[in-house]
Amino acid sequence: MHSLISKSTIQKKSKEFGFDIIKITDPKIHKKDQHYIKDFLENDLHGDMDWLKKNLERRVSPKKLWPDVKSIIVLGVNYGPNHDPMKNLENEEIGNISVYARGNDYHDVIKKNLKKFGRWIVSQTNSEIKVFIDTAPIMEKPLAQKAGLGWQGKHTNLVSRDYGSWLFLASIFTNLELESDKEEINHCGNCNNCIEICPTDAFTEPYKLDARKCISYLTIEHKGIIPSHLRSKIGNRIYGCDDCLAVCPWNKFAVKASDVRYSAKDDLVAPSLKDLMSLTDTTFREKFSGSPIKRIGRDRFVRNVIYAIGNSMDSNYIPMLEPLLLDNDPTIVEAATWAQEQIFNGKR
Repeated sequence: MHSLISKSTIQKKSKEFGFDIIKITDPKIHKKDQHYIKDFLENDLHGDMDWLKKNLERRVSPKKLWPDVKSIIVLGVNYGPNHDPMKNLENEEIGNISVYARGNDYHDVIKKNLKKFGRWIVSQTNSEIKVFIDTAPIMEKPLAQKAGLGWQGKHTNLVSRDYGSWLFLASIFTNLELESDKEEINHCGNCNNCIEICPTDAFTEPYKLDARKCISYLTIEHKGIIPSHLRSKIGNRIYGCDDCLAVCPWNKFAVKASDVRYSAKDDLVAPSLKDLMSLTDTTFREKFSGSPIKRIGRDRFVRNVIYAIGNSMDSNYIPMLEPLLLDNDPTIVEAATWAQEQIFNGKR
């Protein structure tokens, strides 16, 4: 099926639906990218993320996800922060939350805009589409590089010449035949900032990540107890980690997000560990309603907060930890016990 409107018209219209960058590619994943994810899974570098193994064949072949797809429209939304993402790491009394999770849940915001944009495309072209954000089995970053939005840096994340490290990705599969954009080339050069900054040495080599050591994985995806040898390296990071993103030199071209819904909520700019450690299931759900943090649940989140408290070495927390030694969640009990021991052994 051929488009009844021009590619440039589609690209210009995307701005009205909140998208900052739009490119188009064909529905093929490079062999090297297929090999990467298969190697990643075969070596168990994915940790608990068993969902990556499900639908692997569809993940490496968009046509197996939808046989009629002829073109993929890849979209980016800028969520550039207006503050130093690493500043909170200097203050042991507060928890550091990844930039993307300080505002509204991007899934909710982008999905609504994506559906609206998709409906407009269908109304103009009488085509068929499927819209996806990162919950579907799609290799978003390889497709984004192939479409020209940016390139996968040595930290395996997408880097944009225009937006640095701060892009949410989404895609529209269509049976329209649209001209593909030029693939972006790698601009990392000799820079290894992202590799060298990683607190847990999660990169086995440039462009290869061991998720089991990644703080974002450990604080968000990993259930249960975090290995003791990694806890002290987490510092006060209680949800995600932006270190490898924040040190990228290409961020000098980044701009603040234009949509205020991606801006940090006041109570998440520098949240107090003291306040967060006492969250119940109810108060956790209330506090993080409409936030991506809500999906990990109170127990996993409070576990992260307790590790941060243990890393603070602040004896003022010792009596506050006592109630958590009787918590219903065994992971929290174990974390509180560890935190007390940490503080007793190195308190200040």
